[in-house]
Amino acid sequence: MRRTWQIGTVTDAARARIAVAQLAAECGVPTVERARLAAALSGRLRQCLTKGGAWVLTLDVPGSPGGEGTLHAVLTPSPGEEAADRTPWAVTVPCPEPGRAGNGTAVTEDPADLSEALLGADEDTAAVLDKLAEQEELVAFHREELHQTNQGVLALHAELDAAGRAQREAFAAERRARNEAEDARRRLTFLADASPVLNASLNHDEIVRRLPELLVPRYARSVDVWLFDDEDDRHRPAAQPAAAVRAARTGRPQYAADHPGGLPGVDDQPPSSLDPGRPLLCIPLLTRRAPLGVLTLSPPGERWDPDDAVMLIELTRRAGIAIDNARRFEHNRDIAETLQRALLTDLPATPGLSLAARYLPATHGLNIGGDWYDAFRQRDGSLITVIGDVTGHGLHAAVMMSQLRTALRAYAVDGGSPGRLLTRLHGFLHHLQPDLYATAVIARFHPDEPTLTWAAAGHPPPVLRLPDGRVRTLDAKPGAMLGIPLKQEITDHTERLMPGATLALYTDGLVERRARGIDPGIERLAAALGSFGPAELEADLEGSADRILHPLLSDSERDDDVCLLLCHLRG
Repeated sequence: MRRTWQIGTVTDAARARIAVAQLAAECGVPTVERARLAAALSGRLRQCLTKGGAWVLTLDVPGSPGGEGTLHAVLTPSPGEEAADRTPWAVTVPCPEPGRAGNGTAVTEDPADLSEALLGADEDTAAVLDKLAEQEELVAFHREELHQTNQGVLALHAELDAAGRAQREAFAAERRARNEAEDARRRLTFLADASPVLNASLNHDEIVRRLPELLVPRYARSVDVWLFDDEDDRHRPAAQPAAAVRAARTGRPQYAADHPGGLPGVDDQPPSSLDPGRPLLCIPLLTRRAPLGVLTLSPPGERWDPDDAVMLIELTRRAGIAIDNARRFEHNRDIAETLQRALLTDLPATPGLSLAARYLPATHGLNIGGDWYDAFRQRDGSLITVIGDVTGHGLHAAVMMSQLRTALRAYAVDGGSPGRLLTRLHGFLHHLQPDLYATAVIARFHPDEPTLTWAAAGHPPPVLRLPDGRVRTLDAKPGAMLGIPLKQEITDHTERLMPGATLALYTDGLVERRARGIDPGIERLAAALGSFGPAELEADLEGSADRILHPLLSDSERDDDVCLLLCHLRG
C-alpha cells in the first residue's frame, strides 16, 4: 500500500509528518524507531522547505496481515521542479504489523485532531526520553561497575606488584643464602684439604714453604712467615711490621691499614710504616706453650671478607700446631739419632778379617732407634759379630737397644756359641720388657778354624759371598723373635769358609719395602754383593759397603733406619 503527499507549505509538511507517524504506529513500529523516523522526516522536510519548491512524499506500507515488512519513505521533488541540488531522500524502518495500517492520510485542520497528533508526538518523545533515562541509568551502572572493576584491577596490580617484589626479595635472599652456604662449604673444604697438606710433613721448613702455596693467590697476595728461633726474637724483631710485633707479644691477630678492617677477633692498628699502602693481617702461630711466630698476609684485593679472615685464623692455628709437632719430632729424632750413634761400636782390628759397618737413620718419620750392630772378641780369641733390630722406634727403642747390647757383651764374657747367647738374650728381654721384642743374628769367627758359626732369631738371613763370586743366602731355620712369650732354644749353624769369602749382616730397613715385601730386597742385596770382584772387597771394604747401599736405598725414602755389617775373610 502506498501513500503520497504533496508538500509545498509548512502545513503540508506538518500534516504529512503526522500521517506518517500515525501509519508507523498502526503498523507496530516501536516507539523509539517511530520517534527516530519522525525526527528524521521533520529535519528533511525543514531542509526541503528551506530550499523551496514543491515536494512529493511517498510512503510504501506492506499490506499483508500477520506478515513482516518495512515502511519505506521517499521524499522527492515534484515533477517539473527537479534541480541539481534537490536530491531525493529515502528512509526505511521495520514494520512488525503491516496489516493494521489504516487511512493515515485523514489528517484535518480540526484543532482537536491536531492537538491529539501533537500529544501523540509528545508521548513518543516522552517514551524516547524514558528510554534514554533508562539507558543513562544503565550506562551509569555500567560506568560504576567499570570503575569498581578498574579499582579491583588496580588493587590486583598492586598486590601482584607487591607479590612480585616479595618474590624477588625472596629469590635474592635465597641467592644470598646459597652463595653464603657455597662460600662456607668452600672454606670448610679448603681447611679440610689444607690440614693434611700441613700435617703430611714432619719438617717444619717444609710446612713453612707450603703455607704460601696454599694461600696465594686465592686468599692472599703475599705471605710472610716469621718464626722465633729463641725467646728474644719476639722482643728484637728484624724489620717486622709493628702489627706483627704486637701480634707476637699479645697472641692476638692484628690488622694494620689506613681504614678499620671490621674483622672478628682482630685488633685494628695504624698502617705499617714499612709499607703504608698495603693492608696487613698479622696472625700469631700459637701453640699450647708459647707463640712460635707470626703469619703476615696481604689481601688478594682491597680487603678481606670477614669470614675469610676467620678461616685464615683457624688455618694459622692448625699450621702452628703442625710446626710445633714437627719441631718436637725433629728434636726427639735428633736426640734418638745422637744416642743411637753414641752406642754404636768402633769395630775392632782383627788379623785376617776386615770389617766395615754402616748405620743410616730413617729419612721419613720418627723411625730412628732400635737397629744396632756390634763386634767384640771372646776370651778364646773368637770374634763375635752381631746385628739386631728392636721393635718400635724413638728414644725408648734406642735405650732398649743399648741394654740388649750390654747384656749380650756380658753373656759373651763367659763364652758360649751364638745360639746359646741368643737363647740367654731371649730370656733377658722377656723378663725385662714383656711387651717388647727384637730380632738378631750372631756370627762367630774363630782365628784358628776356617768355619763360621751363626744363629738367627727372627732376623733376615745373612748373605754369604764365596771367593768364586757365587752368593748364598744362609736361610737355615732361625729361632723365633727375642722376647716373645715362648721358651725356646736357638740352634747354631756352621758354614765352612775359604779366604776371600764375605759375609753380609743387615737389618730389614735395607731390603724391605712395603709395596714389594722383603724377598726381592734380599735378592737385590745378593746381586749387589756378587757384582764385586775379590780384589775390590780385599782392597776397599769400606767403599764396597757404600756401593752396596747406594743402589738399594736410592729408589725411595727410608722409612726405617738401616744397619749393614760386612765381614771379609782376607786371602
